[in-house]
Amino acid sequence: MEINSSEFAISSATHAQCPDHERPEYAFIGRSNVGKSSLINMLCKHKGLAKTSATPGKTLLINHFIINKDWYLVDLPGYGFAKRSKSVQNKLEQMISSYILQRRQLLNLFVLIDIRHEPQKIDLEFIEWLGTSAIPFAIVFTKADKLSIGKVRQNVDHYMQKLEETWEELPQYFITSSEKRIGREELLQFIEETNRLIDNE
Repeated sequence: MEINSSEFAISSATHAQCPDHERPEYAFIGRSNVGKSSLINMLCKHKGLAKTSATPGKTLLINHFIINKDWYLVDLPGYGFAKRSKSVQNKLEQMISSYILQRRQLLNLFVLIDIRHEPQKIDLEFIEWLGTSAIPFAIVFTKADKLSIGKVRQNVDHYMQKLEETWEELPQYFITSSEKRIGREELLQFIEETNRLIDNE
């Protein structure tokens, strides 16, 4: 897939405010500072599409971007940002869960994981929740350029072994780097193939 156009469409404060359309949606989510905005900009070759910030936890709305006037890329708020107040955190969790559980246009949720770190309890619990909720998702390991190729492979294998403790069938995963544009073609091919499956139904 080649992305010829990508533009911001709308920001929504609740699931109910999201646009009413029949196009497929692919949402991106992860803990604060996982590199979500950078990954979105890299995928779309559009440097300022998603706003990047030195301060983690800046995305507080559901942001829709229309891609090739054909499908939507959705930027969801990050989870697990400790410096937010409890009320703001609860409101965001409600917004995120409502979108994920009720958005019929959502074809796949990409869960971003920083490849440099050990498996985190908050990520594992979120992935477990997606599984029990029967939400289609894939894992996207970010910041692969920060480690050697051998260490990347080692960390991915370790993560998958951790998931094997509770999963019979492991989710699909992608290894990416926004800096080096690693994983871009694989992610876009996955989206293209998923769109094609829907078109053929």
